[in-house]
Amino acid sequence: MREFAQERQDRILSGLKEHGRVEVAGLAVALGVSEDTVRRDLRALAAAGHVQKTHGGAVAVDPARASWADRQDLAVDEKAGIAAAAVQLVAPGQTLMLDAGSTVLAFARAVLLAQHLRPLTVVTSSVDVALALGERGSGVTVHVTGGAWDARSRSLVGPAAVAGTARYRADWAVLGACALHPRVGATSVDLLDAEVKTAMAAGSARVAVLADSSKHGTTAPYLVAAPDGLDVLVTDVPDAAEQWRGHDVRVVLAPAPAATPTS
Repeated sequence: MREFAQERQDRILSGLKEHGRVEVAGLAVALGVSEDTVRRDLRALAAAGHVQKTHGGAVAVDPARASWADRQDLAVDEKAGIAAAAVQLVAPGQTLMLDAGSTVLAFARAVLLAQHLRPLTVVTSSVDVALALGERGSGVTVHVTGGAWDARSRSLVGPAAVAGTARYRADWAVLGACALHPRVGATSVDLLDAEVKTAMAAGSARVAVLADSSKHGTTAPYLVAAPDGLDVLVTDVPDAAEQWRGHDVRVVLAPAPAATPTS
């Protein structure tokens, strides 16, 4: 006998709690249902805030500690919207400091398409960002901070990365955030990551943080910037301006992604 939707979804959540990730194909076999049924269950769980959908499955909701591969698949449309909105902050001839993260990488790709912004200079701790922007003829001059390679974050970290960052001055630091809270500010789950982000903020005239809804109202152990150390917040959270009222932070709201038809 097939299980009811609630029973199936409880089993999916149990699998996520145990393994941190589930795959559509495996769930279909384990639950004895079609892959379309599993996808409907995952959509329902995602809408309720229990999971983050990925390509081919889902991961438990803790994006700050998810692997790079999993974070790349989370909230793809939302990140693209945030990136497109953030590009509007940039003017031709400016220098940008870009850290590592899937939302900042989406921003870099949006910058690459914005030919009207040339020339630009980018300082980054992310090899992925450097590769995205450093193509011959792109019109973007790329400087990499140096430092020790961290495979989890796919970024350069450590004292050499901080010292390399400190040699530059920029118009904007465009940063991702593991967590963001109006009483705490932007924080990171990793001390080395936080140190590089903080150095970028210190060397820039203005600081913009790009954060989707999964980061809001959460905190992590290591401070990147206090609330009043941020100049702009670009997000998809509709009431973010109200949440940050009382701080001198400009909130830029990204457009909601187009609705995906459901079966």
